[in-house]
Amino acid sequence: MQLKVFKLFTILFVVGALVSCQPKTKPESNQEQVITGQQLPNPDWVKDAVLYEVNIRQYTPEGTFKAFAEHLPRLKDLGVDILWIMPIHPISEKNRKGALGSYYAVKDYKGINPEFGTMADFKNLVNEAHDLGFKVIIDWVANHTGWDNQWIFDHPEWYTKDSTGAIIAPNPDWSDIADLNFDVQPMRRAMIDAMDFWLEEANIDGFRCDVAWGVPQDFWEEARASFDSIKPIYMLAEDEDHPGLLKYAFESNYTWKLHHMMNAVAKGEQTVQDLRNYFIEMDEEQYTPGSFPMQFITNHDENSWAGTVNQRMGDAADAFAVFSFTVPGIPLIYSGQEAGLDKQLAFFEKDEIDWSKLDKSDFYRRLIELKKTNEALWNGLDGGDLKLLNTNHNDQVFAFTREKNANKLLIIMNFSDHPVVSDIEFDVREEYDGIWEDSKLVVEEKESIELQAWEYKIYRRL
Repeated sequence: MQLKVFKLFTILFVVGALVSCQPKTKPESNQEQVITGQQLPNPDWVKDAVLYEVNIRQYTPEGTFKAFAEHLPRLKDLGVDILWIMPIHPISEKNRKGALGSYYAVKDYKGINPEFGTMADFKNLVNEAHDLGFKVIIDWVANHTGWDNQWIFDHPEWYTKDSTGAIIAPNPDWSDIADLNFDVQPMRRAMIDAMDFWLEEANIDGFRCDVAWGVPQDFWEEARASFDSIKPIYMLAEDEDHPGLLKYAFESNYTWKLHHMMNAVAKGEQTVQDLRNYFIEMDEEQYTPGSFPMQFITNHDENSWAGTVNQRMGDAADAFAVFSFTVPGIPLIYSGQEAGLDKQLAFFEKDEIDWSKLDKSDFYRRLIELKKTNEALWNGLDGGDLKLLNTNHNDQVFAFTREKNANKLLIIMNFSDHPVVSDIEFDVREEYDGIWEDSKLVVEEKESIELQAWEYKIYRRL
């Protein structure tokens, strides 16, 4: 019987599709640096949290903080906890892409995009969110700025340059941004000062850090020490290939490899055995206790550039949503996902989300309730281990348990477009109760389980 236990902090992060060519002049992290202090404690409010990514521009016809605030009661009812707001800063006009430009071409790190409102509007949004029990993190772009950021004019020495002395973009495709040089200590200090500003001035609760992989690890560790001196926060890195970032700087990072594997399995291009191998082949020695990945079936990049959930996953979408909520990690819901968003939102233009049908809200509300009421599904060390179950070489069925204290869940999923019967092996006799269906399951050493196409079954041990 092939069983293996995986700690939540041992997820292997392999570089995803977003990783592109970094300039050779940018320094690597100082891997030999000795850091004193303690590993990051997770804030208590992170232990069972669900992330929700907010695209202010596309969220409402107005595209403002005030208009988005009207949705806070609905999101409270949905059950999400941490609002990740995409970049709130003014967008550079020089070399701008499209009519409105990329959120990630920052003109002023301490300013507010007038498209969204004023500083007072943003502070009011954070206060309203806090009053309802949310935490708020903002998207931070440390790797680069827009081409008319004041830093370029005042401190051109803060940027990466080519052999002729000209400031360059991080790579040719990102022509609307200028690469920052982290060899320059005054620039580092200015960046940390700007991030501290939002913690102190607007009382936000952390950061999602864009292109975290392009910035040296020791910068993030220095920055995190400053943040922790202000308040307890949560940090999410856009990174999959630098697990050292999770030791003293970030709680979470991305699982691009697993996400792309979900898309491939949904299309029949990979199999459940590939999913099993993903977990079997994890390196369990490199990851910090308490760190955990972010799991997702869509986000702003995937929706705009790779396709909608339906385009990428089709009838498998719900099954993989359940998967993303039940394997180790903090799950993400992107703006409109609960409304069955079925169009690719334009990235550089105004392109509103259609809220006329909230046809997936009940589904995600149940998933969030499942996570919060079952300790085994909590995040990091607060949750349970994942144990794969032997399905006797059935290449369509993925089965596992997670257990924490007295709470144990059994999850069985058919990742194929046809009915299957799978013999699943168990190492103990147990009785289970169906969570979303009125059914009982008594398992012995081996049980035959029948599932319809893309069906998932979730049981709680009695």
